[in-house]
Amino acid sequence: MTLDIKICGLKTEPAIAAALEGGATHVGFIFFEKSPRHVTVEAAARLRRTAERRAAAVAVSVDAGDEMLERIVEGVRPDLLQLHGRESPARVAAIKERYGLPVMKAVPIREAGDLSLIEAYRNVADRLLLDAKPPAGAELPGGNGVPFDWSLLASLDAEFNYMLSGGLDAANIGAALKTAKPRGIDVSSGVETAPGEKDPDLIRAFFAAVSTARAADAA
Repeated sequence: MTLDIKICGLKTEPAIAAALEGGATHVGFIFFEKSPRHVTVEAAARLRRTAERRAAAVAVSVDAGDEMLERIVEGVRPDLLQLHGRESPARVAAIKERYGLPVMKAVPIREAGDLSLIEAYRNVADRLLLDAKPPAGAELPGGNGVPFDWSLLASLDAEFNYMLSGGLDAANIGAALKTAKPRGIDVSSGVETAPGEKDPDLIRAFFAAVSTARAADAA
């Protein structure tokens, strides 16, 4: 089974180079001013050109209005829109129709009851990203470096194609893959030396850990 790997919150050329060299299938750019990973449309457009034909460009927004989404779509020309706020299923459907792009909706998970949100979005979004619910008082909906109990996902059917996110890093990705068996993974804070500061060496270490875990699983 192939595994999609998304490096999210990219802001610099060295970081995106390391992501692409490692084999990232998706590169994410965050458009949310409260985030230390926020990037301007102009900067993301430059980085996006580096990734063209090598990885899918993902534009991540949080409860963005149509005007903001219009700027992102026109300026960056992303392959995929990721909605990481409280967008309703109706809003997800409207964005898909308006921009004609695939949409991935983030669903926050902390306990078994949170899985009920999956059904509300599963047939509307093109893909779901299951992320850890932010800690109390957190300003960011994601990128908090907090994992959740991956065993909660054991009840999901094997055909459910989702991305796993939330506190992933080189040290725990093997356990995450073994427990949750996702078809895609998303890492951000786990390859940083400080919030918003991607480290090419940590990105390379993450890819190495993924390769080791997959080889062990195949054996």
